[in-house]
Amino acid sequence: QVQLVESGGGLVQPGGSLTLSCAASGSIPGFNVMGWYRQAPGKEREMVATATNGGWTNYGDAVKGRFTISRESGWNTVYLQMNSLEPEDTAVYYCALLAMGGTDTYWGQGTQVTVSS
Repeated sequence: QVQLVESGGGLVQPGGSLTLSCAASGSIPGFNVMGWYRQAPGKEREMVATATNGGWTNYGDAVKGRFTISRESGWNTVYLQMNSLEPEDTAVYYCALLAMGGTDTYWGQGTQVTVSS
């Protein structure tokens, strides 16, 4: 069993920054991918950024150059530094953990990010 606890969402003006964090606990697989996904009203959930515990990272096209994902604290905490935020970034952001070589995916509760004047 894996638990994911997120924090950092909120309201920010266009051009501003936010940092999201997600701490994983429980029986964490030795090889895994952690990442951030988001879903806006009326849209499908999309991948924002992912990172393996081996250091590989990947970003969705919409956030490349603006967001940075990192894993720290023994690889069980993942951060998302969001810069140059735009209204189009408004969504519920979800933390996820996927065990590599398996089929189990764990999700956080989601945190709302709203970019508006």
